[in-house]
Amino acid sequence: MKILTIDGNNFSDLNGFYDEIDKILTKDLDWKTGHNLDAYNDLLRGGFGVHEYGEPIVLRWLNYEKSKRELGNDLILSILEITLDCNNSNHNCKLELY
Repeated sequence: MKILTIDGNNFSDLNGFYDEIDKILTKDLDWKTGHNLDAYNDLLRGGFGVHEYGEPIVLRWLNYEKSKRELGNDLILSILEITLDCNNSNHNCKLELY
């Protein structure tokens, strides 16, 4: 499985999170991705230059506790729910928190 790393030190708000996700889940796109949770779910599925559509990935989140403090519990729970929903989302993502 490919290991893709989110670093919580690279952002402190939701827009920064989306920029970080774009950086690690997309490559060589000539258009901008949506900055919303639906678009995040789509990026986890793959097919945007980093991993193939449906390819299993490991999402390693460094400095997770910092992200949790800065983004807030409700938003973090929504992000985790989307990330770990492998049954209904058409993506296969394992999450490692550091």
